[in-house]
This record gives sequence, C-alpha cells and structure tokens, in this order.
Amino acid sequence: MKFLKGLGLAILSFLLFLSLSIFGLVLTLNQTILNPDFVVSQVDRLDIASIAGDMLSEQIPLGQEFMVEVANDTIADLEPWIKEQARDGIYSFYDYLEGRSQSLSLVVSLEPVKESLRDNLREAVLQSPPPELAGLPPAEIERYFNEYYEQISQEIPSTFEFTEASLDPQVMAQLEQAKQVVGYLHLAYNALIGLILLLIAGIVLINRKVRGSTRGLGTTFLTCGALSYAGVLVAKNVAGTQLTQLDIPVYLQAWIPQFLADFLAPLEMYGIGLMAAGVALLVVSFVYKPRQPSP
Repeated sequence: MKFLKGLGLAILSFLLFLSLSIFGLVLTLNQTILNPDFVVSQVDRLDIASIAGDMLSEQIPLGQEFMVEVANDTIADLEPWIKEQARDGIYSFYDYLEGRSQSLSLVVSLEPVKESLRDNLREAVLQSPPPELAGLPPAEIERYFNEYYEQISQEIPSTFEFTEASLDPQVMAQLEQAKQVVGYLHLAYNALIGLILLLIAGIVLINRKVRGSTRGLGTTFLTCGALSYAGVLVAKNVAGTQLTQLDIPVYLQAWIPQFLADFLAPLEMYGIGLMAAGVALLVVSFVYKPRQPSP
C-alpha cells in the first residue's frame, strides 16, 4: 500500500512539475505576443523616424538626395500619426486573430502624408532650389514645384488597405493557421489551470496529512520556480552576449534588450511567485504540529 501511495505521489508530482513548467511558457506568450497592449507598447518605444528614414533613403534615386531630408522631415512630423495608425491596426489585427472580428479590414487615408510631404517639399525647393533652378524667378520655381509634386503625388495611393481582398491567398492561409494556433494556446492556458488544480487536489487526497502535502507541493513549486527564474537569467545573459556581436542599427541596439526584458518579465515574476509559494509551503510543513489524539 505504501509503495502504491509513493508511486502515485511521484507520478502526480512529476505531472504537476511538468504542468507548472508548460504553464509558465504559455503564460508568457499570453501576456506578451498574444497581448495587443504589449505589442503596442513595444511599437511606441520604436524610433519610427530612424527606421522609416533608412528604408526610404534606399528607395530614393541618385541625384535627388534633397528628397532624403524632405522624407525625414515628413516622417518626423507624422511620427505621432504613424504610431496612432499602427496602434489601431494592431488592435484590429488581434480582433481578427482572436475571433472577435470575422473579417480583416484596415483602411488608412494617406492624405495627411501627402499634405505633410507637399509642405516640406515646397519649403525645401523654395529655400534651396536645385542647381537647374538657380536664378529663376519665384513663379517659375513654384511652377516647377507643382509639376514635380504632381508626379510624386500620383505614385502615392490615396489610401492604404490591409484587407482580406488585398492579401495573397497564401498569406490568408497562414493567417487562418495562426488563428487556430492562438485558439489552441488560449485553450491550453485554461486547461492547464484546471489540470494544475486537479493535480494539487490529488496530491492532498493521497497524502491526507498537512505536513506531507505541504512538503511535497512546496518542493515541486520551489524547484519549478527556481528553474524558471534561472532560465530567464540565462536567456538574458546569452541574448546580451549575442547582441553585442550582431551588426544591427543603432536605434535597435537599445530597443532589443529592453524588448527581451519585457518579454521575459512574466516568466520571471512567475518563477519568483512559485519560489515564494514553495518556501511558504515548506515553512508550513516544518512548523505545523498535528493534533495529538485525546487519550
């Protein structure tokens, strides 16, 4: 009988340890990648002006270097607007991904972009006319500007659309798979909570003693919490070492370590919480004195 009891406790304790470990990972994903608030906070910390400036500088042809400064000024003016549109797009995308919306639809008017670009381009042309316009009267420069801007304006669409119709069928198929994965993760999150509670109840029922139950549960909690916390420290150390060896833009060098710290924060707090609960249960197991039977 004692052998069966010990075997049952060992199996349940192992399953509890495994469930707690997996739950820590699912909890981390649920609080970060699957949380639009987390994604929005990380996007807000990005230096949008530097990122967009680097991308546009590669697209601007030689001989039009002045357009790089115009583009940078436009992006700087529109940075709050860009982040606002990105924020709305993220929430809309997650509504679709998590099934709160049946269709994926995001339409953004690009008129603010055109207006800001026109103002900055006009100012640049009038203040520092290109060599071929040097010495011309302001009316001629204005006419040149209107013609030049008209060419650029025609290349910028009036709206940016991110809808099911505008996406490639392969991309939509991948999004459908992502929706299924997100659904499974949410299901696993709730199922693991129920499983952990059942395993704890099973251990208590088999032990039938406060000391044995609290000591066994405390050991499992403390071990799992310590391993989770140690894993976070190792991940931060390894990632920090690897990042110093990568050739990444300056504006990402400070962002990536902070992103990693924010991403691992739920798992770190989870590990600390498990260790605290484990220590508390172990203390109870040593302090608790069972009632002596009356003579």
